[in-house]
Order: sequence, then structure tokens, then C-alpha cells
Amino acid sequence: MTTTTTTTTPYLDPTPFLSPTFNPFTHANTLVHSTNNPTDTPLDLTTPLQKTLFDAQEISTAIDTLTTTSALPLIAHTQLRTEAAERVLSGVEDGVGGLQRSYDRLQKEVIARWEEAERVRLAAERVVKTLRLGRKVGRVVGLGRTLEGEMGGLNVTQGGGGGMVRAARAIVEIKGEFSGEQGKELARVQVANAVKTEVVGNAEKTVVSKAQSVVREWSMNSLLSSSTSTSGQTTIPDVNNNHTYIQQESTKSRTLAALQTLYLLSPLNTPFEPSLMLTALTTYIHASLTSSLATLSRSLATLPTLDRTLLEVSARSRNLIALENLLSSAKPPAHPLLTSIPEGNLLSPLLASLDSPSSLASYFWRSLAGQLGGKVQVIVDRGGVAARTLRSQRERVKEAVRECVIRGYGG
Repeated sequence: MTTTTTTTTPYLDPTPFLSPTFNPFTHANTLVHSTNNPTDTPLDLTTPLQKTLFDAQEISTAIDTLTTTSALPLIAHTQLRTEAAERVLSGVEDGVGGLQRSYDRLQKEVIARWEEAERVRLAAERVVKTLRLGRKVGRVVGLGRTLEGEMGGLNVTQGGGGGMVRAARAIVEIKGEFSGEQGKELARVQVANAVKTEVVGNAEKTVVSKAQSVVREWSMNSLLSSSTSTSGQTTIPDVNNNHTYIQQESTKSRTLAALQTLYLLSPLNTPFEPSLMLTALTTYIHASLTSSLATLSRSLATLPTLDRTLLEVSARSRNLIALENLLSSAKPPAHPLLTSIPEGNLLSPLLASLDSPSSLASYFWRSLAGQLGGKVQVIVDRGGVAARTLRSQRERVKEAVRECVIRGYGG
């Protein structure tokens, strides 16, 4: 309500006090109106100052009286609340102390029991690991004995060669036991590690070598020629034919077992590719190509030996056709370490690796024709009797080669 004046004159002007017409009531009224808001409630300045002072003293006395008369009850009430608060605080402190003691006791008991339980858990885990490791060691040792038994009776020159497949499967299963984190623990066991290094390593080399030897020796022509040579006999043809058929089936089963063995022992790449089997087959095909090209080159230089050479070349072509029929009818064996069995047959990956989607025979003749032209050109450029004979007998040579291709396709 009181506002600050903007005048620069002092609050008390001594000049009116020196005037002979000075009136204190008028001066006070003027002073109040000049220093207060005119819109405020008017002040009655006719009340004597003594009356105002008396009213202030009366109010102060009333306040002192009320304070004096109410002091004791207020103090008593405050004391009661303080004592009650102290009792509540004491009870709370006792409860907190009890809870703290209980917590400390439980903490000690829980920690002790937790440490004991942790020791039991670690012991149980170690027991489980030991049991699993013991089972793996027992399985590896059992597979090692099985492998030794198969290797002891392995003879790929007779029978169907099933021992190779069983030995290869045992080798793969033993290798599978040494894979993963548990395989690292297994490798630390001396017995299991001895089976892997001493038994499996030597057995794998032997089995792979025998299987590759069987694939290299694949030939059906000797059996066919034997059957043809005995077809003119009338005494015991059925017996000879039956014996030849048994030999053919034995050769097929032995070769198929060798291919399955190489398939199983191929390294596990992603995606899986039977590299050992493909290497053995491509080596056999390229060996047939190389030998056929070499003998044809020599026979074209000496034509009297051409007929026999063409018979050998057509026989190699028939061997490839028989091998292709065997591969097309053979399914990939179940691999112990592969989650899924590849679809198709054993011929599909071979044709894919040779980049020849038609057949092995067409690949053989196409490759042979592509390289034979250069050999003939060498003979012609060299000149001499061989070149003149080859030019003069050109038609006969062409007809003989055409008949060789027809025979090679089984015609």
C-alpha cells in the first residue's frame, strides 16, 4: 500500500515547523496524503496518539497473557510428544537392530551354504565331464579295436570289399569324436590320442591306397573277352558264363566299395565335395586318355599295329561306359559327420568336375580327338615313309577309327 515518492525533497521539511500558523494535525494529514495512495481507506487522525499507544500495549499484554497461560500446556504437550517419539524411536531402533542381527546371521548361513552348493555344483560338473569323457574314450577304443579287426581281414582283391567301407566308417567316426571342444579334452587322454595317431593314421593311409588301387585297376573287358571266348564251347558254357557273371559282380561291388570308401574319407569342406573319390576317378580317366593317345600316335606311325591299338582304345571307352553305369546307379553313402545326405548319384559330381554334362564316353572321345589332330600333324610334318603311308591309307584309317568309336560305344 505504501508507495515510494519520486520527489527529491527530504521526507521531513523543517520549514512548516517554523511557520506561526503551524498546525500539527493539518501537517500530519498533509504528510500522510502526500506519502500514501489516496485511494486507500481514509485514516482517522483525530484519535489521540496516546489512545493508539494504549491499544498497542493492550494487544501486547493480551499476547503476553495468552502466551503465559498457554505455555505450560504447550510445554507439557510438547514433552509428551517428545517422550512418545523417543519411545517409538527406541522401539524402531530395537527392531532395526534385531533385523540387522537376523540379516547378518542369515547372510553368514546363506554364504556358507552357497559356497558349499557351489563346491557341489563344480564337483557335479566335473563328474559329468569325466563321465562323458570316459564314454568317448571307451567309444574311441572300441572303434579302434573294430578298425584293427577290419584292417586285419581286409583283402580288396577278393570279395565285395565291404571291409574297406566299414574301416572307412570307423575312421570317420573316430575323427568325429575328436571334433569340437570335447574333442580337445579327448586328445589329452593318452589312450585315445594313441588310437588316433597310431591306429587311425596308418589305417587311413592303407585304406585310401587300396581303394585308389581298385579304381585304377577298373576293367570289365577282360571279363567280357573271357565270356566271348567261351561262348563257342558247348560242353560247359553255362558254368563259364555263371563264373564270369560272378566275377563281374565281384568287380563292380569291389569298385563301388572303393568309391564309397574314398567318398567317406574325403575332407569335410563347406560345401562337402568327395575330393578323394573325384581325384581317383579323374586320374583313371586321364590315364586312359594318355595311354590311348600314346598308343594311337605310335600306331599311326606304324599302321600294321593300328587295328590292335584301336581295339584297346575301344575297350577303354567301354570301361568308361561301364564305370558310368556303375556310378549312375550308386547313391552317396550315409556320412556319419554330415547332417544331410546329398541327393543324386556318384556320377553327378564327377561330370561337374569334368565340365562334361553328357557322359564319360563323349568326354573321352572328344578329348582324344582334340589332342590326336596335333599328333597326326607332327607325323605329316616329319615326312618319310610313315607320312606317305598315312596319306595313302587315309580312308582306311578313317574307317577304322569310325568303327573303333562305334565299338567304344558298345555298337
